[in-house]
Amino acid sequence: MSNSSLSLPGGTWMLGDLTVTRFGYGAMQLAGPWVMGPPADREGALAVLREAVALGVTHIDTSDAYGPRVTNELIREALHPYPSSLHIVTKVGATRDAQGGWPLARRPEDLRRQVHENLASLRLDVLDLVNLRLGNAEGPQPGSLAEAFGALVELQQQGLVRHLGVSNATDEQVAEAQGIAPIVCVQNMYNLAHRHDDKLIDRLSDDGVAYVPFFPLGGFTPLQSSALSRVAARLGATPMSVALAWLLQRSPNILLIPGTSSTAHLRENIAGARLTLSDEDLTELDGIGR
Repeated sequence: MSNSSLSLPGGTWMLGDLTVTRFGYGAMQLAGPWVMGPPADREGALAVLREAVALGVTHIDTSDAYGPRVTNELIREALHPYPSSLHIVTKVGATRDAQGGWPLARRPEDLRRQVHENLASLRLDVLDLVNLRLGNAEGPQPGSLAEAFGALVELQQQGLVRHLGVSNATDEQVAEAQGIAPIVCVQNMYNLAHRHDDKLIDRLSDDGVAYVPFFPLGGFTPLQSSALSRVAARLGATPMSVALAWLLQRSPNILLIPGTSSTAHLRENIAGARLTLSDEDLTELDGIGR
């Protein structure tokens, strides 16, 4: 039985013509350690995906590079045939090597191969949204995306991709992509302690483009701040709940994709993100990353 997505914190947002819950789910943590290999608890991973959809989540973020191929195969096993309301977002632009690295793979032929691999592993005829992953493990890097993004536009014109976005991108690359074809989202690192994209978020909101922060809770180094702890204690909540609630209140175009391999933690994230932060709370929290 599925609950209404309106019960999820934040309501909904339009990715182009696709309605998604602002509170989504990121599947990266379902793979093994350092996003390599299978999960230790396969049945538990499948249960998390099913629980997310049962709770009303309609936005799942993944990539065939996670595992590699692990998270897509789990999504397919758990949820295929997919509900019509569910939209799966994937990304291309990097692969994996045997050492767990993320070699770049942005030549047009690389991107065509990755799109077809995502279609096959998810068992889809069309991908709802594909993000072009830019930069590297150190973060966004300058440089033109025209050739790589143009290859994805061609795949979109062929009917294999509905919508496009960019990930790990500089402001200039976002603007360059928008000059080539419409994008519906930008997926960059952003959280209470990393506020470098504040101006970009506001500009994208004016454009009706979603901003999807990865590592919303700090990633491999969880957020730690005395101000965050004080606000959480005042509200009787966890620091991570406050961090998620802050993101939802930061701007209406922010979509959340926190990941977890635990159904209990998934429910805790959803409950925590329902917090309403006061002006006093927001002022104190805003000082963390400024």
